[in-house]
Order: sequence, then structure tokens, then C-alpha cells
Amino acid sequence: MVRRNARGFTYLGALFLVAILSGGLAAVGEAWQLSAQRDKEAELLFAGHQDRQAIARYYQYGPRQYPRSLTDLLKDPRRPGTERYLRRLYPDPLNAGGEWGLVRAPDGGIQGVYSLSKERPLKTAGFKPRDRELLGAASYTDWKFLHGSAVRK
Repeated sequence: MVRRNARGFTYLGALFLVAILSGGLAAVGEAWQLSAQRDKEAELLFAGHQDRQAIARYYQYGPRQYPRSLTDLLKDPRRPGTERYLRRLYPDPLNAGGEWGLVRAPDGGIQGVYSLSKERPLKTAGFKPRDRELLGAASYTDWKFLHGSAVRK
């Protein structure tokens, strides 16, 4: 009879241990997910800045017009030689397809890009001065990387 009680106690202890381990794994999983989202945000900021700078160079080094497509930044069709403003097109890290939303200029060209992800950003403050328009954004679609300060909201 003593042994039956001991087996029940061991079983209860094992269940308790499994519950504690499950809680710990859930906390680790959540921390990992937050870390992964922060990494994607950093990638989004990097890619958006690269596109913004490339669009600015395209606009400045030609007849003051915006590119018609993002591939124009890889090889400028307005020039006889090979003029590259980007080495490669960076995908949107928060959008599964990698496709960017495009901000069109009045002339129909691309003045900027933004993420198509409707998720809420983790980072809402602490941006560099060049990113002041990203402060307090409700979703990543509000993170617009535009050339030309007159059109920024």
C-alpha cells in the first residue's frame, strides 16, 4: 500500500514538471517571435532606406523624373550605358510575397515604397530624424519611404 501512494506522488510530480516546462517553452517561443519581428523591422528599415536613396539618385541624375518601375533602379533606361542605383531589389521582409506598395508621384513614376503588411509595428518611437514620419504609425503600411519632403505626411 505504501508503494501505490508513492507512485501517485511521482505521477503528480511528473505532471507538475511538464506544466512548468510547457510554460517556460511558451515564454521562450514568445520571446523568439518578438526577436524575429524586431529583426524584420530592422530589415524593413534598411530596405526602405535603400529604395528611398536609389529613387533620390535616379531623380537627381536625370531629367528630374521618377522611375516607372523599381527595376529601373537596377539599370537606368534613360542612359545609354549601365547606370545602377541599386545592386538588387530588396523584398519587403514583412510581406510573404516580398512585394512593396508603391507611392506614385504626380507624373506616374514611383516616388516611394511602403510595406503591404497590416501588422502593428513594435517600434513606434526612437527613430532617426530622417524617419520622423514613422513615429506612432498604426501599421507597417504607414511606414512610407518617400523621396521629397514636400509630399511626406
